[in-house]
Amino acid sequence: MLERLCYAQVMKKAKIPKYADLNQLAYAIVRAATDENPIEEPESTKNPAAVALGRLGGKKGGKARAESLTPEKRKEIAQKAAQARWENKK
Repeated sequence: MLERLCYAQVMKKAKIPKYADLNQLAYAIVRAATDENPIEEPESTKNPAAVALGRLGGKKGGKARAESLTPEKRKEIAQKAAQARWENKK
C-alpha cells in the first residue's frame, strides 16, 4: 500500500495543452520528451471577464429555467426530446 502511495506521488501526469494543429502538438510532445524545452501554454484569446460572466450564467441557467417552467411545459419538452432520440435510433 505504501509503495502505491509513493509511486502515485512521484508519477505525476504531464500537462499537455490543447493545440489547434496536430503538428504543433506532436512537436510539443517531442520537445517535452527530449527535455529540450518545457511545454508552453498557448495564449488564451478569451476575455477573462467574459469567461467569468458566461460561467455565472451557465451555473444558474438550467436551474432557473426548470423553476420557471410549468409541469405541462416540462412534460412537452421531455416528450419532444424522447421522440427525437427514438427517431435517431431508426
